[in-house]
Amino acid sequence: MSLSRREFLKIMGGTSAALAFPGVVLQGCKKALERVSERTNVIWIQAQSCSGCSVSLLNKVAPDVAGVITEHISLNFHQTLMSGTGHVAVSVLEDAVKKNRKDFVLVVEGSIPTRDDLYCTIGEIDGRHVSAREWIEKLGQNAIAVVAVGTCATGGGIPGAEVRATGDNPTGAKSLASILPDRQIINIGGCPPHPDWIVGTLLHVLLKGVPKLDEQNRPVMYYGKTVHEQCEHLNEYKEGIFAKHWGDEGCLYNLGCLGMDSGCDIPTRKWNDGMNTCTACGAGCIGCTENVFPDYGKRGIFKHLTASAQEIKSLHPETREVVLKLRNGGAING
Repeated sequence: MSLSRREFLKIMGGTSAALAFPGVVLQGCKKALERVSERTNVIWIQAQSCSGCSVSLLNKVAPDVAGVITEHISLNFHQTLMSGTGHVAVSVLEDAVKKNRKDFVLVVEGSIPTRDDLYCTIGEIDGRHVSAREWIEKLGQNAIAVVAVGTCATGGGIPGAEVRATGDNPTGAKSLASILPDRQIINIGGCPPHPDWIVGTLLHVLLKGVPKLDEQNRPVMYYGKTVHEQCEHLNEYKEGIFAKHWGDEGCLYNLGCLGMDSGCDIPTRKWNDGMNTCTACGAGCIGCTENVFPDYGKRGIFKHLTASAQEIKSLHPETREVVLKLRNGGAING
């Protein structure tokens, strides 16, 4: 197809994620762009994040991200993926706010700083730095759906972890739900989330509406069962075979695996297109899908679930029974 430089910049200023996928440009990009008005707009804001959730998204295999972008959504804004910079990029957000657009899904990756608006700014308007929090608050008012991607966005994550000396964190990092308390937030927890969870949730919202959510507002279809229930070491657990050291055979519970308290389907879905899982490779579950990660009830990670009597009382009754048996030296049989 033939595009002038002006036309090219105009198109790529808003839908430039296609540049990351040369095959899309070569195979039907013109047709896809002609259908842009038929696809749902997505504005993806990255606040206090490491971009790990976006990297995970790019590893999506079936359907691949290129297909999602060209067939189902119009990715208007994404700091990492878009080629537009400076005013060209920021104008996408400015336009959405000024026109009170109500035709887009807002996706937020990363926690949002609240202690000072100088933390985590995204662009300038008339010489004034605009904070991620301001963009999110304004865009969140009109978005047709709001999605938090990654545990930094769903619960504060690592940027929101408590500093032992002060009991808080330096930037006042908060979850998306704390910033938009009046909006229903769809949480896709994980550090990072599996790409299937991100794309599957977005497509469900666009094609079928909001999926069934659990108590943490996560899609039940991905987070409805615990890691423990699906774990490769479940039989060893039931037979009372527990690893004493990292690398040993057996269930990793006694080494601090948090699979009992962590919901997701990684043991069956697996990472890297079905290559492996956290528990199968011997690392144990660190509970990264839960909103309390990484503090995890002030225990941190790789600490035994019997850290305190108070925490045991708060566990699910079945989990509590197992923990008490192990604490008293008993074996767990099927």
